[in-house]
Amino acid sequence: MLLSDGQVLEVNSMHLQVLHTPGHTPGSVCYITDKHLFAGDTLFRGSVGRIDLPGGSLNQLNESLLRLSQLDPDIIVYPGHGETTSITEELKSNPFLKDLL
Repeated sequence: MLLSDGQVLEVNSMHLQVLHTPGHTPGSVCYITDKHLFAGDTLFRGSVGRIDLPGGSLNQLNESLLRLSQLDPDIIVYPGHGETTSITEELKSNPFLKDLL
């Protein structure tokens, strides 16, 4: 299934909005529902996804990170790897986000 930015998926009773977040890979997406962001390999606690893989792009990743930085700061982030974090915590301590703002 091809997904579009802004598309809403219904999984059981949960509604997930698709956020296109290229950078790690061209088709990277995050899913957001209520106060939860499933970030895949776009954003990690204190870091971000690799960009040295085929199709990776620092410019696109930075645009995606700027987009995520504008979300509600109380959103809990569930990365594809590692510990859970929040937008607030990443704005304060993630060097990749701090350098953009």
